Amino acid sequence: MATLSEQIAEMKRRRHDAGGLFAAIDAAIRPELEQAAAGGSAVIPEVAWAAIADATAPADLPDRVRRHGCVVVRGVFTRDQAAGWNAEIADYLARNDADGRTRDRVGAERYATRWRGGSPQMYSVYWSAPQVQTRQSPALAAVRTWLNGLWRWHGQFDPAAECSYADRIRRRTPGDATLGLGPHIDGGTTGRWLGPSSLPYAPVFAGAAFDPFDAAHRTDAPDPSDRNACSVFRTWQGWTALTAQGPGDGTLQVVPVAQAIAWLLLRPFAPDVPEASLCGAEASSALWLAPAWHATLLRALVPIPHVEPGDTVWWHPDLIHAVEARHGGAAESNVMYIPAAPDCPRNRAFLARQAPAFLSGDSPPDFPPDHLERDFAGRAGPDVLTALGRRQMGLE
Repeated sequence: MATLSEQIAEMKRRRHDAGGLFAAIDAAIRPELEQAAAGGSAVIPEVAWAAIADATAPADLPDRVRRHGCVVVRGVFTRDQAAGWNAEIADYLARNDADGRTRDRVGAERYATRWRGGSPQMYSVYWSAPQVQTRQSPALAAVRTWLNGLWRWHGQFDPAAECSYADRIRRRTPGDATLGLGPHIDGGTTGRWLGPSSLPYAPVFAGAAFDPFDAAHRTDAPDPSDRNACSVFRTWQGWTALTAQGPGDGTLQVVPVAQAIAWLLLRPFAPDVPEASLCGAEASSALWLAPAWHATLLRALVPIPHVEPGDTVWWHPDLIHAVEARHGGAAESNVMYIPAAPDCPRNRAFLARQAPAFLSGDSPPDFPPDHLERDFAGRAGPDVLTALGRRQMGLE
């Protein structure tokens, strides 16, 4: 079997005209990247959920969200409700000694090195009552239905039906410098160029119009050889704010240009890139961006605007994003990661694997098998689920 380097070189030989396509996308996208760099956080679309619900949002909002690939939806939950969840999670972690159990799981030496004597900033906790309650919230279901409807979804998924995807919580303390993440894209690496996972991006390599919001092929089963791939199809990655946070508070940064993925995919075909190189992309790793190859995109990396408890932040699964290297604020920067994963065969198949983890308190299938919550007091169980929650979990 050919090595990865040989596969890359052969793929490039087959797409011998892609260098010209890169030059074209580079010229076309630079003005938008420059606008994002100059505008900063103000470029990112924002809207009150109430304005969407009562049809008073600006008429151009859907087009702006598609163009930038991200949006802040404000006021999905009240400040008091979000603050209550934040306090309840803090109590859940303290009552069950989540810090100590994490230390036991990873080892004292690694724990001290990883978090430099402080608490974990990202907890392998998935089944607290606030997390489960938020995922099954009718308000959040309505937000995700609206977001799903921004896709060209016909025949691929049901935008009004959601599958629950359990993810972690972030509780970042002031001064923390352990949780920063460089610019990257989740959900696949070399598979975006090679194998069946590259099918959604075929128009990019064909020189045709590319719509990042076309769901064709995205609901197919993930390529098992691309082990960084998420098991579900997420129309949107997202989180719900539990505390106020903004630029400088150790929170999210994005390159708010949805078409940047086309530039990224064509960059390896430029004449300055070695034949067997994908500009640093490696199998079984996140798709990281590097200044040596991607400086044009990285100049447009901007922080999200200030958000309040109860606001939600959403970004396209192909959007370049990062986490600020240091939390320079004065208060905790806390979120619950909750994406949009609409009903489709791929996601229903995942629910059949996730449901046993929920029932036993295990870590979900896509995450390290820490299984911290198996005997946590106060862990949410089936009795917490509403009818909507049971459907989203695939339990009815």
